[in-house]
Amino acid sequence: MRRLTDAARAAPTVAAGAFHAPNATVGACGRACGTIIRVTNGSIVAGPMLAAVLLVLLLLAAVVVWRGELGSGRAVLTAGLRAVVQLAAVSLVIAAVLRSGWLTAGFVLLMFTVAAVTSARRVGAPRDVAWAALAIGGGVAPVLALVLGSGVVPREPVAVVPVAGIVIGGAMTATSQAARRAVDELRNRYGEYEAALSLGFLQRAAALEICRGSAGHALIPPLDQTRTVGLVTLPGAYVGVLLGGASPVQAGVTQLLVLIGLLAAEAVAVLLAVQLVAARRLHADWSSPA
Repeated sequence: MRRLTDAARAAPTVAAGAFHAPNATVGACGRACGTIIRVTNGSIVAGPMLAAVLLVLLLLAAVVVWRGELGSGRAVLTAGLRAVVQLAAVSLVIAAVLRSGWLTAGFVLLMFTVAAVTSARRVGAPRDVAWAALAIGGGVAPVLALVLGSGVVPREPVAVVPVAGIVIGGAMTATSQAARRAVDELRNRYGEYEAALSLGFLQRAAALEICRGSAGHALIPPLDQTRTVGLVTLPGAYVGVLLGGASPVQAGVTQLLVLIGLLAAEAVAVLLAVQLVAARRLHADWSSPA
């Protein structure tokens, strides 16, 4: 597989959502934040029209959720506003972070910490951050060690930050979904769990028999994404590298590495999450029937 140095340099902020394109005219804010203000080659333009389109899309999502009684429309609006603030903050600090290896390591550690806290809360066990971190880290560590240690991804801040962010985010989502599914299944089928115990199963083995299949469904989204890439969807890494000026081949190689890396990280994270739930480490109070 070709080295990704050129592609990574062409799109150093794929994970942050800011794209650099050739022949772009960048304004004062663009120079400070790395965000395109005016372009000539058809890339995304940050201006009043983009703001209006984003607002319409956000309001559409909020209204559909509210009127369809799918949840809180306010939660959708809050999520959108948080995304704006967080990405603006990242755009302001990312240039400084990429100048230092130590700052890059600290930034990756910050992303990992936030992912562990978020996953633990999503599972309903905010005190089990360490166990959520174990599941996420178990998926992330071997992937990053392989792609960085082999030199496929250059050990430079401009490449490490986006790749680490993508892999950590995928492992976080997989951990949250697998653990939630496992807990729900154990609560809904608690009678079967007790029956398994009466047949001589150990507690952990009985729990795994009940929840493993359902929790494994957390791998359906990454599997579907990998199966249909290029046929149904063009994922973010491909689009970002392409908009950054790289060739379609470079963009495809980058996306392939991201997809396979995500699949590996998420598979390990799901396995660890299920094992931790069954062992009553992650969300220990599932023993009450729903």
